[in-house]
Amino acid sequence: MDTHFRRNLINELSGVRTPHLIGTVNSSGITNLAIFNSIVHIGANPPLLGFILRPLSGERHSYENIKATGYYTLNLINKSLLKRAHLCSGKFDKGVSEFIMAGIKPSFSKKHPAPYVAESPVQLGLKIEEEHIIKSNGTRLMIGRIIEINLSQDILDEKGHVDISKQQIMGVQGLDNYMTFSSKMNRLDRVSKTDVSF
Repeated sequence: MDTHFRRNLINELSGVRTPHLIGTVNSSGITNLAIFNSIVHIGANPPLLGFILRPLSGERHSYENIKATGYYTLNLINKSLLKRAHLCSGKFDKGVSEFIMAGIKPSFSKKHPAPYVAESPVQLGLKIEEEHIIKSNGTRLMIGRIIEINLSQDILDEKGHVDISKQQIMGVQGLDNYMTFSSKMNRLDRVSKTDVSF
């Protein structure tokens, strides 16, 4: 296949994912912001999320900062943030903050040094727990423990469910085909053995 055709096809086959802005800071206090669409749930107890990092063949500022400080943030992107968030997919020189270049305001917590995206309706602070190299292609699975959650209260119900459609959270198919989750939630009951007949 043509290289660009193959890249687009394989990237889009897994369907719609939620892009996140990963916020980090280096040991000199310079903030960094990068867009990732490979966030995966690892477990709820302890609360773990993972993301896939490309091979370390070039500069990986997010990785370097996480290794230096041990912390990072995950920030969901809503419609009003989209164009500025997508700018963070560009390659900026080391020492240049994407927060400044994209016009995104950082916010900070007393619990860890990594910056949040102030405008994001769902902000997660994480401490790195594990790193696994995937031998097939040299990518890395970075696993972090959630240590702080900041979210808009209008999307959280009394059972702990989060309705991301209320804040126009963006989804992405492939690398740059963005869409909102705008439909009403259709929550189904959990299935037990008695619900299934053979």
